[in-house]
Amino acid sequence: MKTPSVAEVLAERAGALRAEGIPAAIRTVCEDLLIDVAGLCVAARNTEYAVSLKKSLDAGGACTALGHAESYRPEDAALLNGTAAHGEDFDDTFEGGPVHSGAVVVPAVLAACERFGCGGNAALIGIAAGVEAMCRLSLVAPKLIHKAGFHPTAVLGAMASTLAVSVVLKSDKNQTVNALGIAGSMAGGIIEYLAEGAWTKRLHAGWAAHAGLHAARIAREGFTGPRTVFEGAHGLFFAFARESKVQFEELTRGFGDEWRMEGLTFKPYATGTMNQPYIDCARRLAKRGFAAEEVAEVLCETAEGYVHRLWEPLAAKQRPANDYAAKFSTPFNIAVAFVTGGAGFEAFSERTVRDERILGLAARVRYRVDPDNPYPKRYTGHVKMTLKDGRVFEERQPHIRGGVHEPLPRAEIEGKFRGNAAYGGWPAPLADRFLAFAKEAFDGPLDLSAFRR
Repeated sequence: MKTPSVAEVLAERAGALRAEGIPAAIRTVCEDLLIDVAGLCVAARNTEYAVSLKKSLDAGGACTALGHAESYRPEDAALLNGTAAHGEDFDDTFEGGPVHSGAVVVPAVLAACERFGCGGNAALIGIAAGVEAMCRLSLVAPKLIHKAGFHPTAVLGAMASTLAVSVVLKSDKNQTVNALGIAGSMAGGIIEYLAEGAWTKRLHAGWAAHAGLHAARIAREGFTGPRTVFEGAHGLFFAFARESKVQFEELTRGFGDEWRMEGLTFKPYATGTMNQPYIDCARRLAKRGFAAEEVAEVLCETAEGYVHRLWEPLAAKQRPANDYAAKFSTPFNIAVAFVTGGAGFEAFSERTVRDERILGLAARVRYRVDPDNPYPKRYTGHVKMTLKDGRVFEERQPHIRGGVHEPLPRAEIEGKFRGNAAYGGWPAPLADRFLAFAKEAFDGPLDLSAFRR
């Protein structure tokens, strides 16, 4: 008798989930994800990248792209919603990964439910299973996927969305295992967008949602995939983490009983995950009563894992190529937060990346690697500003705000949604209707057609 593969164990445990068994706290997280993702989809609907992606798709189908009047085939709705939700880097993240699960899993689940007439109970189970799997997958080989040059959200997202949709469609164990095996050949996503601020990172979440939905559908029709997709000698982690000895127990142990997704972070700022604590430090320093022009030097302690994405090449990070590249520059994030007092949509624009006052401060930001930094278990911030008159001001942030150590209450998540919806042009009454829908979405039929506008 063959030893059960990792995919077989995962499929069995995910398939055993029932809506009535989802803990209240996890249901709340799923509701928060639905609200957050929807607001981000609407906020991005008129952006250049969303418009260009939309033009590449053929309208007509059963599914909703939130904030758009047209309907789409399910894979395309998942692609457009996922890309929009991740597009401004304002979506949820998971300390320990990092991965962005909501922008992948929620669009895939919503599209599957609309296409196949599944109700809110199925959506709840699918979101819970997919998000939990994605958080756990990120713990299997921490830092190694990034180190190998790939985006964990893209690679692991394809697997998580596949599991989520398989649960929604009530695929049997063999179908789910085959679907995961198929998705392993659909996963990918290089991080070369960092070089010049190209848009491909935005596409990663949407494509992972698209891939998972299609993999689950193919498997239901009898197509097979490798049973050992995760742990095999040529499996997912060997390919994308360059490592064959990884911690698969992090994925399967206690799945359905212990919930890692309780530690999700809902971002307060529209920028890269690890920049968030640095922004809090910079904003507090801005209240100390000195101006950017008085600063002689800025020194930050950072994690070694941040350097190749957020700090180097330093000269390019100090003068980002465009507004999107600015989101992945810690020097720019510190400078724009200090000068403008915030890090919302307006902080990352072609105007701010050409603002010499902001760039002048960013040019004085340096870093030092702290070998004891707890990344990826926790995301910390540290900013030390030395003024031209010799005075020194310093701030530390021990964790990311919005996460397990300092969660955002539902009122703030709803406030974020309202702000995002307004940014995307939704009138307040429509935003109110969506919030009312989200609070009951998991209890009855799932119909998003009222939000095609």
